[in-house]
Amino acid sequence: MNVPNKLSLFRIALVPVIAVVYLFCDFGNTVWSVSKVSLEVPIKDLVVLALFAIASFTDFLDGSIARKRNLITSFGKFIDPIADKLLVNTMFVLLAVDGTIPVIATLLMIWRDTMVDGMRMNASAAGKVVAAGLLGKLKTVLQMFAIIFLLLHNAPFVFLSIPIDEILLWAAVAVSLISGVQYFMKLKDILLESM
Repeated sequence: MNVPNKLSLFRIALVPVIAVVYLFCDFGNTVWSVSKVSLEVPIKDLVVLALFAIASFTDFLDGSIARKRNLITSFGKFIDPIADKLLVNTMFVLLAVDGTIPVIATLLMIWRDTMVDGMRMNASAAGKVVAAGLLGKLKTVLQMFAIIFLLLHNAPFVFLSIPIDEILLWAAVAVSLISGVQYFMKLKDILLESM
């Protein structure tokens, strides 16, 4: 068990901790005010944000260490994307459950992930390995920044009346769907050959 794989497993272990804190903890609120705009942010959201940031940093760290020290393993290729999707999709489910974001946004991203995973497994069975594309990586970055600003209740952009949290969320949904179509176009010959 090398360091990158331990970091991926640590990221997975943080997911239920984040869910428990988000669902069951109440530390009160913190209030930020700028001119006439006042913003109340539950301290719980800031704690979840800190945990999410730690988990997200392990994603960067495990990939960096694996490449630098040539520690890329089959288990790592398997567990790393699972850890990422567990983290991000759990956050979107939690945000949808409490009404922070529309359920449809979460459903669209989870449906896309499920379809892409199915396509990749099918391609793998046919001997074709499909690496994450640029759009897939952009999707993950947009999702992570959307979650950050949603947990911050759009601070500091709320004071400028710019809904950056919503913009990032719907950009993530759009890129998610476009990259899903891209995967399908790349793999359609394999997917359709047995129809």
